[in-house]
Amino acid sequence: MNLLPSRRAFLSASAVLAAGALSPAAWAQPGTIKFVLPNATGSGVDAMTRAAAPALGKVLGASVVVENQPGAGGVVGLQTLARSPTDGSVLSVVSNNVVILPSVLKSLPFSMPDDFTPIAIVGQTPMVLVANPHKITAANAREFFALLKGSPSTFNFGSGGNGTILHLATEMVLDAGGVKAKHIPYRGVGPMVTDLIGGQVDFGTAALSSVQPHIKSGALRALGVLTTERSQAAPEIPTLAEQGLANFSVEAWLAIIGPKGMSSSAVKKVHDAVVAAFDDPAIKDVMAKQGNSIQVGSSEQAVATFRSELAKYAALVKKVGLEPQ
Repeated sequence: MNLLPSRRAFLSASAVLAAGALSPAAWAQPGTIKFVLPNATGSGVDAMTRAAAPALGKVLGASVVVENQPGAGGVVGLQTLARSPTDGSVLSVVSNNVVILPSVLKSLPFSMPDDFTPIAIVGQTPMVLVANPHKITAANAREFFALLKGSPSTFNFGSGGNGTILHLATEMVLDAGGVKAKHIPYRGVGPMVTDLIGGQVDFGTAALSSVQPHIKSGALRALGVLTTERSQAAPEIPTLAEQGLANFSVEAWLAIIGPKGMSSSAVKKVHDAVVAAFDDPAIKDVMAKQGNSIQVGSSEQAVATFRSELAKYAALVKKVGLEPQ
């Protein structure tokens, strides 16, 4: 199974970074906070960051710029962050993709989390298994597994990239259901969702906020959420656990991180701003509509979470048989 971008693509990305990541143009301008996202537009990370940006800017007294740098499974954006100034002017919102990467890549141009400063785990965002209704005729998860068992090696699924949480989550769903399908990796969630609607891929897992409008329109069919309980943002979608996969759940958490070497005062300033921004009633309302469960933890808790999750996902990657490359 091809989990990773080609060596040519990786080297090309590295060359671009070497040429530009250290240039002043890559840094935030004075009075600006830049969020470099290792995700494409249309992802849950992107949706949450852009929704919270105005409140964060107000609290920080600065303009907030969101810059998407997808590629190489998130390595491109993360390396930019790792090489950024340590004054808190360049930050990132990441998902638990970042703690999966060390288990699916034999080598990385940085150490996770040692080359970064975890500032806060912000909360969780629900993931949902969705299908193109014209390609997958199943109306629910039970029918979905029966369909795949009856037609082995017939169907494919998309993800936002090799080794991402969306890729791993779908592999875990298939493993729990005792079925298989071909993986088609994309350079971000947006392109994957576009092709899923167009029928180039049959099904996939995505953050609820990324696909909820398409579920409501009928362009995509929700087969089940991967959370332990139904999402308040979409209570009509049953969990996979209640459809036969007992105790099944895969969490997608979101965190704010900075480059290695941030001072304790810079970390505190950003952390306090995050707490205040996500306590804003308007932001709370947006987060609830996206289905996000917000509970901002301390920076100490963030460091501990990153380390414990690294071990957790290493075990999960091994369980579903994904070989590091």
